[in-house]
Amino acid sequence: MRIVASRLAIACAATICAGTALAQAPAASFPSKPLRIIVPYPPGGTSDILSRMIGVKITENWGQSVIVENRSGANGNIGAEFVARAPADGYTYLLTDIGNLSIAPNVYKLPFDILRDFTPVTTVSYSPHLLTTHPSVPVKTTRELVALAKANPGKLNFPSGLGGAPHFAGLLFAQRTGINWTYIGTRGGADSSRMVMTGEGDVFFLGMLQTIPHVKNKRLKLIAVSSEKRIPSLPDTPTVGEGPGLAGFVTGSWQGVVAPARVAPEIVAKVNGEFVRVLALPDIMEKLGSQGTVPIANSPADTRKWMTAETGRYAKLVKETNFKLD
Repeated sequence: MRIVASRLAIACAATICAGTALAQAPAASFPSKPLRIIVPYPPGGTSDILSRMIGVKITENWGQSVIVENRSGANGNIGAEFVARAPADGYTYLLTDIGNLSIAPNVYKLPFDILRDFTPVTTVSYSPHLLTTHPSVPVKTTRELVALAKANPGKLNFPSGLGGAPHFAGLLFAQRTGINWTYIGTRGGADSSRMVMTGEGDVFFLGMLQTIPHVKNKRLKLIAVSSEKRIPSLPDTPTVGEGPGLAGFVTGSWQGVVAPARVAPEIVAKVNGEFVRVLALPDIMEKLGSQGTVPIANSPADTRKWMTAETGRYAKLVKETNFKLD
């Protein structure tokens, strides 16, 4: 019996080792071809900027090209569906505003489930929204903006991707202050910026990484930042929460990376480790920090936990604002 038991133990151990070797095999040979990062918005937005910045560093380290592909439409949902349906081989990723990804199931009928059909990889960064206007709008503070909007209900135009995080920042601001402005649907942040810079739109919220260059060249007028506290790179700019009736107001762009469901955990861990490495590089940290963007680089589990919580938070906001897409 002891001999049989010993042989059985050896056989089981061999099976376990073989299984472990098979599990490790995908990660050991990965990557063996170019990776694709799908950005579900037009070029020039926060997701696009981060994808290209990080992709260069991954290519330098791994020796495999990182191809950034813009697949815009339906406020990011077209690109998201493409990744949800992509092969689970670890070569296709979605880099997007994962806060926006958590809004989507609350306002759209989606052909995918964000928690079932994606494997979280990491949360890349947080960039507060900047509340900005066209230079001709006669306000300098949130108090003056609220007063102008109340004196002219519905006359201020607010361009944004409808149902996206900047749109909900506008909804929350309006709800908290009792104002009314007219929303104009756009294809994404770059389109929203263009509209306000040309005077087709009046006011909007958008991630700081994308917006601050236009503030610096005076094509947009900065009113406030939506972070919890004032940020070092804009020490004289008040937070939105310092405005009347807006205490605790915090919104922004939480950028993250997800893969199709069922990608091998070993590959997810390897890609996560590479994003963590890149986001800790001094030149990347300096570039992001100078534009008010905070690297996060957390675990896949923490990213899933955050996405789950955000989906619930937006469900509450949709209900409170009675939000509906026409």
